[in-house]
Amino acid sequence: MRKLASILVIMTLSVFHMAPAWAVNPDEVLSDPALEQRARDLSIEIRCLVCQNQSIDDSDAQLARDLRVLVREKLVEGMSDKQVLDYLVERYGEFVLLKPRFNANTFLLWVLPGIVLLIGFGAAMRMFRQSWAQAVTAAPLSAEEQKELEKLIERDG
Repeated sequence: MRKLASILVIMTLSVFHMAPAWAVNPDEVLSDPALEQRARDLSIEIRCLVCQNQSIDDSDAQLARDLRVLVREKLVEGMSDKQVLDYLVERYGEFVLLKPRFNANTFLLWVLPGIVLLIGFGAAMRMFRQSWAQAVTAAPLSAEEQKELEKLIERDG
């Protein structure tokens, strides 16, 4: 019975271990739940400049912590979400956003994949048309082949 209980405890702890781990420290959490939720929503959109493929909400790097604190300070000051993001972009550049904005600087980033797909689709269509045309157009039979074909038809018919 004890063995079963210890196995259940281990399994329960392992399930909790698999839960997502957020790097937000308790001392960073705002007392106002609405502001805290806004801060968490913004933190998901902001890239950790150390880890680069994590949001500051997921990263435990010191710079990510500083950015989380900065976001919360700006929200407490009364800035809107857009103003906070604009402030961070002005300070750290567009790279700080996990999802870059659509503007003149990021135009190619957003449009180029579509252009490449269209070019690839066009090239594939051209290849298939050429191979189809070659398969459909057969060379005419020579006189010798025509005579052989007629002999076969007469023999079978």
